[in-house]
Amino acid sequence: MSVYESIMQGLTEAIDYQQGEIHARKTKLTIKPVDTFNNNDIKRIRQRTGLSQAMFAGSLGVSPKTVEAWENGRNKPEGASRRLLEIVRDDPGFLRRFQAEGH
Repeated sequence: MSVYESIMQGLTEAIDYQQGEIHARKTKLTIKPVDTFNNNDIKRIRQRTGLSQAMFAGSLGVSPKTVEAWENGRNKPEGASRRLLEIVRDDPGFLRRFQAEGH
Protein backbone atom coordinates (compact mmCIF):
# COMPACT_ATOMS: atom_id res chain seq x y z
CA MET A 1 0.00 0.00 0.00
CA SER A 2 1.42 3.39 -0.98
CA VAL A 3 1.56 6.36 1.38
CA TYR A 4 -1.25 7.98 -0.60
CA GLU A 5 -3.44 4.87 -0.32
CA SER A 6 -2.74 4.62 3.40
CA ILE A 7 -3.71 8.26 3.95
CA MET A 8 -6.86 7.86 1.86
CA GLN A 9 -7.83 4.73 3.78
CA GLY A 10 -7.36 6.57 7.09
CA LEU A 11 -9.45 9.51 5.89
CA THR A 12 -12.18 7.21 4.62
CA GLU A 13 -12.26 5.38 7.95
CA ALA A 14 -12.43 8.69 9.82
CA ILE A 15 -15.42 9.77 7.72
CA ASP A 16 -17.12 6.40 8.19
CA TYR A 17 -16.59 6.64 11.95
CA GLN A 18 -17.93 10.20 12.07
CA GLN A 19 -21.03 9.09 10.17
CA GLY A 20 -21.56 6.14 12.53
CA GLU A 21 -20.85 3.51 9.89
CA ILE A 22 -17.98 1.93 11.83
CA HIS A 23 -17.22 1.77 15.54
CA ALA A 24 -13.88 2.46 17.12
CA ARG A 25 -12.50 0.86 20.25
CA LYS A 26 -12.57 3.33 23.12
CA THR A 27 -10.63 3.32 26.35
CA LYS A 28 -11.65 5.48 29.28
CA LEU A 29 -8.83 6.54 31.58
CA THR A 30 -9.02 8.32 34.89
CA ILE A 31 -6.10 10.01 36.55
CA LYS A 32 -5.64 9.36 40.25
CA PRO A 33 -5.60 12.61 42.24
CA VAL A 34 -2.15 13.59 43.48
CA ASP A 35 -1.53 12.92 47.17
CA THR A 36 -0.44 15.64 49.57
CA PHE A 37 2.48 15.22 51.95
CA ASN A 38 3.31 16.78 55.28
CA ASN A 39 6.84 17.34 56.56
CA ASN A 40 6.94 13.99 58.42
CA ASP A 41 5.75 12.10 55.34
CA ILE A 42 8.53 13.60 53.25
CA LYS A 43 11.21 12.87 55.82
CA ARG A 44 10.01 9.24 56.11
CA ILE A 45 10.02 8.86 52.31
CA ARG A 46 13.56 10.24 52.07
CA GLN A 47 14.83 8.08 54.93
CA ARG A 48 13.38 4.95 53.29
CA THR A 49 15.46 5.75 50.20
CA GLY A 50 18.62 5.89 52.31
CA LEU A 51 19.58 9.20 50.70
CA SER A 52 20.82 12.40 52.32
CA GLN A 53 18.77 15.55 51.81
CA ALA A 54 21.24 16.70 49.15
CA MET A 55 21.13 13.41 47.22
CA PHE A 56 17.35 13.18 47.56
CA ALA A 57 17.00 16.75 46.30
CA GLY A 58 19.29 16.11 43.34
CA SER A 59 17.34 12.97 42.47
CA LEU A 60 14.04 14.89 42.52
CA GLY A 61 15.47 17.83 40.57
CA VAL A 62 15.01 20.34 43.39
CA SER A 63 17.50 22.16 45.61
CA PRO A 64 18.65 20.81 48.96
CA LYS A 65 17.12 23.93 50.57
CA THR A 66 13.76 22.90 49.08
CA VAL A 67 13.90 19.44 50.68
CA GLU A 68 15.04 21.01 53.96
CA ALA A 69 12.08 23.42 53.85
CA TRP A 70 9.67 20.56 53.10
CA GLU A 71 11.00 18.48 55.99
CA ASN A 72 10.87 21.44 58.38
CA GLY A 73 7.31 22.29 57.35
CA ARG A 74 8.17 25.73 55.94
CA ASN A 75 7.06 24.79 52.42
CA LYS A 76 5.02 22.03 50.81
CA PRO A 77 5.77 20.23 47.56
CA GLU A 78 3.55 21.12 44.61
CA GLY A 79 2.80 19.80 41.15
CA ALA A 80 5.13 17.23 39.68
CA SER A 81 7.13 16.98 42.91
CA ARG A 82 4.06 15.57 44.66
CA ARG A 83 3.53 12.93 41.98
CA LEU A 84 7.22 11.99 42.10
CA LEU A 85 7.05 11.71 45.90
CA GLU A 86 4.15 9.27 45.47
CA ILE A 87 6.24 7.14 43.15
CA VAL A 88 9.21 7.15 45.53
CA ARG A 89 6.96 6.43 48.53
CA ASP A 90 5.58 3.36 46.74
CA ASP A 91 9.00 2.29 45.38
CA PRO A 92 11.87 3.63 47.55
CA GLY A 93 14.44 2.15 45.14
CA PHE A 94 13.06 4.14 42.21
CA LEU A 95 15.55 7.01 42.51
CA ARG A 96 18.56 4.73 42.79
CA ARG A 97 18.02 3.59 39.22
CA PHE A 98 18.95 7.10 38.06
CA GLN A 99 22.13 7.52 40.05
CA ALA A 100 25.49 7.21 38.37
CA GLU A 101 27.96 4.63 39.67
CA GLY A 102 30.69 5.99 41.93
CA HIS A 103 28.91 9.24 42.71
